[in-house]
Amino acid sequence: MSVYLDYNATTPVDPRVVETMLPYFSEGFGNASSIHSAGQHARAAVDAARESVARLVGTTPGEIVFTSGGTEADNLALLGTIAASGQTRKHVITTAIEHHAVLNTCQALEKQGIEVSYVRVGSEGIVDPDDVRRALRPQTILISVMHANNEIGTIQPVEEIGRIAAEADICFHCDAVQSTGKLRLDVNRLGADLLSISAHKIYGPKGVGALYVRPRTPLEPQSFGGHHERDLRPGTENVPGIVGLGKAADLALAHLEAEADRIASLRNRLEESLLDSVSDVRVNGDKIHRVSNTTNLTFAAAGGEALLIALDLEGIACSTGAACSSGAVEPSHVLTAIGLSDDEARSSLRFSLGRSTTAAEIDEAIRVIPRVVERIRAFSPRAATIIAR
Repeated sequence: MSVYLDYNATTPVDPRVVETMLPYFSEGFGNASSIHSAGQHARAAVDAARESVARLVGTTPGEIVFTSGGTEADNLALLGTIAASGQTRKHVITTAIEHHAVLNTCQALEKQGIEVSYVRVGSEGIVDPDDVRRALRPQTILISVMHANNEIGTIQPVEEIGRIAAEADICFHCDAVQSTGKLRLDVNRLGADLLSISAHKIYGPKGVGALYVRPRTPLEPQSFGGHHERDLRPGTENVPGIVGLGKAADLALAHLEAEADRIASLRNRLEESLLDSVSDVRVNGDKIHRVSNTTNLTFAAAGGEALLIALDLEGIACSTGAACSSGAVEPSHVLTAIGLSDDEARSSLRFSLGRSTTAAEIDEAIRVIPRVVERIRAFSPRAATIIAR
């Protein structure tokens, strides 16, 4: 049996999404910017998808800008806000556990002379809003905090952070790529001026995402061409991809609560079984304030890369961290940020469940994982010392 437990990396495209997209590769191929009937047919499909995405995040269609994915949405939010600020001295606040789409953008900004504060998180992987407040300066023009962490699933107190930003009249960006489809989103409740989502995390196609932009939020485009997407993201629209994102958004909204409960039950069963059957295992991050589908576990003295490969050979797909960091030799920045040593971080795996996960698959994972951990530990010279503690 093949068991896929890496839904935080990507999800399979829902067959209903594929069915909705297919006509726009063939008879509905028109350019959505053309004024003839073929173009207007494509434009109507884009507009309908924009309405669907707006409903998913609790806003109106005119505030949705389509992008090539979450990374571009994050880049546009950060770089566009900096470019539009007009201030000579500029300061950004983010956290130590953001996705690399935000962290690497902030590092690029630092090379341009922008000051960035990386707020630390506690051992449970949650940001203290008071730390964000304390990081404020007169030069602060942007706060960027993710909604749910991609590696450990922790849900950040973004509503309170949004209020802090509003009180200080500072733009607030929220990377909601991992919370979309798992938590009910409302940009007004979250207090977000900018919010990023990605289609391929919610059973839509790769290569398309969206950025919510609150009206009157200063934002400069980061690429140039035509007047597409409110003059913020030029280029001929990816009509099939946008249509797919719209359908995926409709499905995510329709099944959100029931699916979250089902997946949480399976996740808890997997987690509790592994804690019971494998020695020296611990859960990373807060066990309550997290999305329903994610568990991140440290298996002492069992290298994560070795575990990952061995489990893959047994038909179980999981992850050692963010998909964008696969192959990296560095330990997870998220796990070290919550206090794990480099060795502990390298001995950790992320299991993320999804819409297609079944009880039978979880049973198979429960059967296979302990045996694989035992085998990997048998080859570790440090295992006996660590496990005996």
